[in-house]
Amino acid sequence: MAAYGLYTHIASNKLRSMLLLAGLFLLIYVLVYAGALLAEVAIDSGRSVNDYLMAASRDLVKAFPYATGAAALWIVIAYFFHQNMIDAVTGGEDVTRKQQPRLYNLLENLCISRGIPMPKLKIVESDARNAFASGLNRRQYAITVTTGLIKALDDRELEAVLGHELTHIRNGDVQLMVTAVIIAGVVGFFGELFFRMFTNLSWNSSGGSPSSRSSSSSSSESNGKGGGAVIVVIIAIVLILLAWLLSQVVKLALSRSREFLADAGSVELTKNPDAMISALRKIENRGELPGATSAVMELCIDNPREGFADLFATHPSVDSRVQALVKYAGGHDPGRLALSSDTIDQSGDGQPDRPSSTGQISPPAPSGPWSDSPARAARGPLGRV
Repeated sequence: MAAYGLYTHIASNKLRSMLLLAGLFLLIYVLVYAGALLAEVAIDSGRSVNDYLMAASRDLVKAFPYATGAAALWIVIAYFFHQNMIDAVTGGEDVTRKQQPRLYNLLENLCISRGIPMPKLKIVESDARNAFASGLNRRQYAITVTTGLIKALDDRELEAVLGHELTHIRNGDVQLMVTAVIIAGVVGFFGELFFRMFTNLSWNSSGGSPSSRSSSSSSSESNGKGGGAVIVVIIAIVLILLAWLLSQVVKLALSRSREFLADAGSVELTKNPDAMISALRKIENRGELPGATSAVMELCIDNPREGFADLFATHPSVDSRVQALVKYAGGHDPGRLALSSDTIDQSGDGQPDRPSSTGQISPPAPSGPWSDSPARAARGPLGRV
């Protein structure tokens, strides 16, 4: 696991962001070409495959400036209003020091300790335990935390989570993640638009005069020419599905190592690996945000939506993250917390979950590489993480 603030990691994120934006335009052109194929079939279903392909190519050339403009407009809209879109989905609201003094002070102290500009602070009213960072520049950066997380975690653990999200901002992970969300959103929108357009045109074209198919000779001719239309429709559908699949594969560009790096960065900020481990254990399998899209969940500190056979999982497992912190940062793992023993403190005083009858115990006192423990010299530095 690479060290926090690694310049190669930041540079790699910026390069991948540019490549993903270029890929967005390519996917848009693929969708436009597929839409042109469907439109040509809807207009005239009696041509050959080659005619359809050539006609769609001419349509793509004509639509090229409009498609480019639409993609550029979407990027501009997403750049300025993506936070509003995320807030609309999650219900996030800005909070001030007066409204959340505990949370605000923890975040401010972390920022002051490293000279990091203070991001906006947002709260989501939800029992889910999760948090995420968003934004594309310093003016837009924001950290959103759920009320369930605030109630379940003590100050040490909450500080560790905030340090994790600050690391995402500093390492440039946020820009890459938001860019991926933009691409998946625009491709999904246009893909659905073309499918709806083709469905409507198909229903309208099916209302033709039945007399056109009455004679056996005309029926034979129609079947001969209609074969080309069927092939072209299949090609168009395959292109649309391919564009959608590639937009989902974009998530694979979000290397899972970013979460290990953010965990390591949090430990470097707080000097407390046990707090990060304890926070992860309390968040594990409790972070599902009701009504949130998969794109929003991919921004969170933990995404319980693992995908098919963990193939498209955007986060490493909590177990692997904890093991890394134990191995490289000298932390201690209290073990998984049973879901049935969850008791969220309703008083809002920020006290941690109490031990349950299942035998779960509180995490041990910090004894990581930055603590005053005599074993500090025997453990490896976080820089090896």
